[in-house]
Amino acid sequence: MMTFILFVIAVAGLLTVMRRESGAKPAIGVMVVVGLISLIFASGTLALILFIGAGVTAAAGLPGFRKNWLTPRIFAMFKKVAPKVSETEKVALEAGTVGWDGELFTGQPDWHNLLINRNTGLSDEEQAFVDNQCTQAISMCNAWDVAVERADLPKELWDFLKKEKFFGMIIPKEYGGLHFSAKAQTAVLQKLAANEMLMVSVGVPNSLGPGELLVKYGTDEQKNHYLPRLADGREIPCFGLTGPRAGSDATSLPDTGIVCKQEVDGKEVLGIRLNFEKRWITLAPIATVVGLAFRMFDPDGLLGDKEDYGITCALIPRDTKGMEIGRRHCPIGHPFLNGPIKGKDVFIPLDYIIGGQEMAGQGWRMLVECLSVGRCITLPSGAAGAAAYAVGTAGGFTRIRRQFNTPVADMEGVQEPLARIAAKTYIAQAAVNHTANMIDKGEKPAVPSAILKYHLTEFQRSVLTDAMDVHGGKTVTLGPRNYLGIGFSGAAVSITVEGANIMTRSLMIFGQGAIRCHPYVLKELAAKDNDDIEAFDDAFFGHAGLIFGNAARAFTQALGIGRADVPFDSASRKYAQAVARFSAAFGLCGDAAMTTLGSELKMRELISARLGDMLSNLYLASMVLKNWHETQPVEGEREVMEYSLGLLLHRTENALDEFLQNLPNRPVAAALRAVTMPLGRHWDAPHDDLSRSLARAMSTDTPIRGKLIASTWTTDGEGKVENPLARYNGLLKDYDKAEQLYRKVTKAYAKGELPMTALHPEERFEAALEAGVYTKEEADFMRQYEAVVLEMLTVDDFAFDEFARNKETVIDHNPA
Repeated sequence: MMTFILFVIAVAGLLTVMRRESGAKPAIGVMVVVGLISLIFASGTLALILFIGAGVTAAAGLPGFRKNWLTPRIFAMFKKVAPKVSETEKVALEAGTVGWDGELFTGQPDWHNLLINRNTGLSDEEQAFVDNQCTQAISMCNAWDVAVERADLPKELWDFLKKEKFFGMIIPKEYGGLHFSAKAQTAVLQKLAANEMLMVSVGVPNSLGPGELLVKYGTDEQKNHYLPRLADGREIPCFGLTGPRAGSDATSLPDTGIVCKQEVDGKEVLGIRLNFEKRWITLAPIATVVGLAFRMFDPDGLLGDKEDYGITCALIPRDTKGMEIGRRHCPIGHPFLNGPIKGKDVFIPLDYIIGGQEMAGQGWRMLVECLSVGRCITLPSGAAGAAAYAVGTAGGFTRIRRQFNTPVADMEGVQEPLARIAAKTYIAQAAVNHTANMIDKGEKPAVPSAILKYHLTEFQRSVLTDAMDVHGGKTVTLGPRNYLGIGFSGAAVSITVEGANIMTRSLMIFGQGAIRCHPYVLKELAAKDNDDIEAFDDAFFGHAGLIFGNAARAFTQALGIGRADVPFDSASRKYAQAVARFSAAFGLCGDAAMTTLGSELKMRELISARLGDMLSNLYLASMVLKNWHETQPVEGEREVMEYSLGLLLHRTENALDEFLQNLPNRPVAAALRAVTMPLGRHWDAPHDDLSRSLARAMSTDTPIRGKLIASTWTTDGEGKVENPLARYNGLLKDYDKAEQLYRKVTKAYAKGELPMTALHPEERFEAALEAGVYTKEEADFMRQYEAVVLEMLTVDDFAFDEFARNKETVIDHNPA
C-alpha cells in the first residue's frame, strides 16, 4: 500500500512540475526525494525506477550535461528532417504579428493578453456615417434590380458613394479620405451586406488594392497624385493579381515585366515592358487605374547586377497603350463589376512601380502584409452582415408564416436551423468586431485573418442555406420581392476569392500558424539556418518542456483536475476553462504531428486541416468569450452565448477526435487519445431546449433579436427601396395581439360559429365581425395586419417571354 501511495505522490509531483514547465531540477528533486523515501520505507524497485528517471532527466534536462553529448546529435538529426522554408514562405511567415493565436499554441493562454484591449466601439463621426450615409446607400438599391435589371449599381448610387467618400475609408484625412478605424470599416460593410453587390463594390477598394498599397508603400508623389482622387471617386481602382495560371499560388505569376529602354515623346526612357493576362479582377471593367502584380526581370543589367527581381507591383492608368480592359465576367449570383485585363508589350516608366524603383521585387511582401489585414475585414464583415440580415428576415418570416394553424417558427424542424442561424451570426459578429479592434490596437493578425476568411464565409454559406430552407417557396422564386435568393446563389464567390477556402483550411491556418505562432518552431528553424547550436539548445529543450507541460495540462484538465484560472463570470467560466484545456490538447497534437510527420506534414493536408479546425474554433470561442465579458448582455443573450460556445467546443472536440483517428503513427495516436481524452467525449451538440429558446427569441420582438440585427439595415431609410426587414419588425411588434386574435377566430371556426366556407383569413375576419366574435377595432386591426402578411408571403411572376434574351426563340405553345 505504501508503495502505491508513493507512486501516486511521485506521479502527482511530476505532473505538477510538468504543468508549470518548471524545468529539470524540480522534476529530479521529486524523483530523488520520493525514491529515497521508497528505498527506506517501501519498495526498492520503485526507488530504482525513480533514480533511473532522475538520472535520465539530469542527462537530458540539465544544460551542463546535455550540451556536450545530446544536443549535437539532435541538432544534426534536426538539420536532416526539418522542412525547408522557401523565400516566399519566409515572407508570408514574417508578415503580420502574433497575438492571441500565439497564446492558443502555448497550451496555457493568458487571458489578460486578450482582455487588456477593450473594444470601445466607434467614434461619433464613424457611428453617424454608419447610421446615416450607410442607411441611405443601402436603401438606394434592390438586389434584383442591380443583379438582373441593370447588372450594376444605379448611377445615383455611384454618385452618392463617391460624394460621401465610401472609397476613401482607409485613406488619411490629409489626402481627403475618411481615415476610418478597422472597426468602422467592419461596421460599414456589415450594414451594406444586405446587398452583396454594394458591399463588394465598396469593400474591395478599401481592402487589397492600390489605395492600401499607396498608403503604406507609395512615394510622396504617388500619394499626392492618387490618394485624393481615389478618396473622392475621380479614380476607380482595381488590382490585377490572379490569372489563368495563378490563383491560390500567387507566387507562380507568369506575367512578366522586362526592364528596357524605349523612346517616348522623342526621349529615351528607362522603364518596363509588360506582358500579362489577368482574370477575376473586381472593378476592372470601370477602373481608371490598375494595380498590377508581375514578375520583374532585368536581363540586360540596366538597373544593376540583379536579373530576377521577383514580384513587383505597379500602377497603370487605364488609357496606357497596349492594355485591354473593359470586358466583364458574370460572377455567380451577383454580377458585380469583375473582368479580365490583358496587356501586350505595355511600356511603363520605372516610377509607376508602387514605392518607386526601391520597391522593385517587394511586391510579394507588400501583398502578403496587406492580405493579412484585408482578409480580416472585407469578406468576414460581409458574412457577418449577411448573417444578421438572415436572422431578421428568417425570424420574421417564420413567425408570420402559418401552417396547421400555428407559426412555422414554433415547429421544431424549423427551430433547429433558426437556432443555428442565430448562433453563427453571434459568433461572426464577435469575431469580426474584436479582431478589427486588435487591428486598431496595432496588430496585423495574419493567422486570424485566414481563420475569419474561411470560417465566416462558410458560416455565411450555411446560414443562407438554413434561411432559404425555412423560407421555402418564398425565396426559391426570384424577383424584386426575393431578399435572399440572389445572396444565397452568390455565397460561392466569398468561398472562392481572396484565397480559396479549401486551400485556406488545408494549408494556411495551421501550416502558417505552426511556424509563425508556435513559441519555439521559428526559433529552431532560425538556429538551423544560422548553424547556432546554442540557440538551438535553448529552443529545442524549451520546446520539449512545452510538450511535457501540454501533456500534463491536457491530461489533468480532461480529468477535471486543476482547471485553468480564468477571469470570467459563472455563466461563461466553464467554457473558458474548456478553451484552456483544448489549447493544451491542440498544442500537444500539433507537436506530435510535426514530430512524427516532419516535412511530410506539408503534404498531409487533411491532418493539417483538422489541426487548423481546432485552432480556429478555439479562436472563435475566445472572441465570443471576450464579447460576453466586455458588453452588457441583454435578455436572452446568455442562451445564445451558451449555444455558440457549446457549438464551437463540440466542433473542436470533433476535430480532435478526427485528428486522432487519422494520425498515421497509430501508437502515438493511441497515447495522445489516452492523454487528451481519457474519459472520452465531453462536448455534445447544443441541446434541443436551447434551440427552442433561440428560435423563439429570434422570431419575436425580443432584446436579443434587436441586438443581433442592430448591425444590419433595419429601417426603410430615405431611399427608393422598401426594406423587408423593417416590415417584419413592424409585424413582430404587433404579433402578440395578432396571435390572440388568430386563436380567437380559429376557435370560433372550429366550434361552427363561423361559416364553413370562410376558408381565407380575410373571410373569417369579416365573419367574426358579423358573429360578434371580433369587435370592429379587432377586425380593422386584423385586416391591416393580414394585408401586410400577405404582401410578405407573395412572390413575383413575369411575362411568359421575360427571361428569353432572344425573343425570336420563344415558342408559342398555345397558338390561337
